[in-house]
Amino acid sequence: MKTLFKNILVLAVMLGTCTGYANTNSEVPSAFNRVSKGDQISVSDATGEVVYSGRVDYDGSIQKLYDFSQLKDGIYTVEVNKDFEIEINSVEVKKNVVTFSNLSSKKIYKPVFRSKDSQVIISKLAIDSNEMNIELYFENDLIHTETVKGKEILNRVYQLDNTLKGDYTAIIRANGRVFVENFKL
Repeated sequence: MKTLFKNILVLAVMLGTCTGYANTNSEVPSAFNRVSKGDQISVSDATGEVVYSGRVDYDGSIQKLYDFSQLKDGIYTVEVNKDFEIEINSVEVKKNVVTFSNLSSKKIYKPVFRSKDSQVIISKLAIDSNEMNIELYFENDLIHTETVKGKEILNRVYQLDNTLKGDYTAIIRANGRVFVENFKL
C-alpha cells in the first residue's frame, strides 16, 4: 500500500510540474527561464561536440549561467538535466545574436529508481516513450532482463534474494538513452 501511495505521489508531482508551466507565454523555453541548483547543463554544437558542461549553483535563469552570444555562429543543442526529466532545446547564434528555438524543444522523462529491503522498484512516465528495457546485474553478472511496454506509466517491482548481499546494478534503456543505477543489498 505504501509503494502504491509513493508511486501515485511521484506521478502527481511530475504531472503537476509539467502542467504548472502550461500557461507560460514566453518566447524562451521553460528550461532557460528556470534552472535549479544541482541541475546539470550541457551545450553541444552541430557536430555533437560538447562546448560547455557544468552544474548549476543557483536557482534562476540559464542565460545568467552561460553567455551564448560568445559562441561561434551556428545551431547548438542545450540539455538541462533535472531530477526527473531532461529538457532539450536549440539555440541559434548569428553574429552574436542569440535566438532560442521553441520548435525543437523536447522533454525526456527519466526512470525513477528506488530500493528498499530486498525490493527494487523502477518506474517511468510513458509520455515520451512507451518502452523501457531493464537489465539487473549482481556483481557484474546479468540476473534479469526485461522489456516493459505501456501507455501511461512503466512500472516494475523486483524481489531480490535477500541472502545475496553485495553490489547490484540496474541499467535502464529508454528514449535512446542509458540510465545506470548502482545499489547495495
